[in-house]
Amino acid sequence: MNHNICERLKIDYPIIQGGMAWVADAHLAAAVSNAGGLGIVAAGSMTPELLRQEIRLARTKTDKPFGVNIMLMNPEADALADVVCEEHIPVVTTGAGSPGKYIQRWREAGIIIMPVVASVAYARRMESLGADAVIAEGTEAGGHIGELTTFVLIPQVADAVQIPVIAAGGIADGRGVAAALMLGASGVQVGTRFVTCNECTVHQHYKQRILSARDIDTIVTGRSGGHPVRCLKNKLTRHLKNLEEEGATFEELETITIGSLRRAVKEGSLDEGSFMAGQSAGLVKACQPAGEMIREMFLQALNLLGDRMPVQIPGLRQFGGDQPCSH
Repeated sequence: MNHNICERLKIDYPIIQGGMAWVADAHLAAAVSNAGGLGIVAAGSMTPELLRQEIRLARTKTDKPFGVNIMLMNPEADALADVVCEEHIPVVTTGAGSPGKYIQRWREAGIIIMPVVASVAYARRMESLGADAVIAEGTEAGGHIGELTTFVLIPQVADAVQIPVIAAGGIADGRGVAAALMLGASGVQVGTRFVTCNECTVHQHYKQRILSARDIDTIVTGRSGGHPVRCLKNKLTRHLKNLEEEGATFEELETITIGSLRRAVKEGSLDEGSFMAGQSAGLVKACQPAGEMIREMFLQALNLLGDRMPVQIPGLRQFGGDQPCSH
């Protein structure tokens, strides 16, 4: 629990913004980094040219460090891996596959590598390949998920590896931050709450769906094909669930979902969009600036933990431990 992730990443708060495809663009990444966290530009299904444009746009909006998330199932992953080296990105997070083939080059380029993992075995594998930290993500998260909950995954991964562990999945306020730190995490990754921050450019319908969500308003589809995804319930997800129960193949389901995330993010299509969000959506009640969200979360965590706070947080030096949290 003593890994100082803030010092390593050159940030003020041990919080990383989730690498949400179509959502995590230059605007959101810059806002989170300016607020003292680590913003992430999500390459998702981007072309190398588009990723380079987003990186350069982010640099016009912040002089703070930010990272890039690469989904390794992207057919252009090799070229995207080159772009982060050429653009001197300090941190890369990865998902949907193993980054093993890129690790040596990224390390030679001075890049900090943090793969997303959903099990102890995969965390150990990433450590053995040379990852600098792992983002252990519980099934409460939005988007592509594993099976283990955050509450049981984090302490087991923390016991199994020597590198820092970042907790993800279901964290949206200071109570989640405090719990993650006490379970052995060195920091947290937050996605769903940041979708509603003022600086996020998603369609207002997306933000409103999260703000109005109840605890039971997410659904997981794709388990039968081995690719489970958590989204907010709507006409599309119910249709997918019905088809899955009737025995539809992964390929049939995939055909239906093509373009659905873009429709949610860019068009706000309430019926036909994939509104990826975690179970923490029920905790998100207001749109706020990213900086206000981060300070609120860590002040609440500080008030809960006090002297038991297991990590150093430079961003809290300006605040007293008795500062009341706004929620």
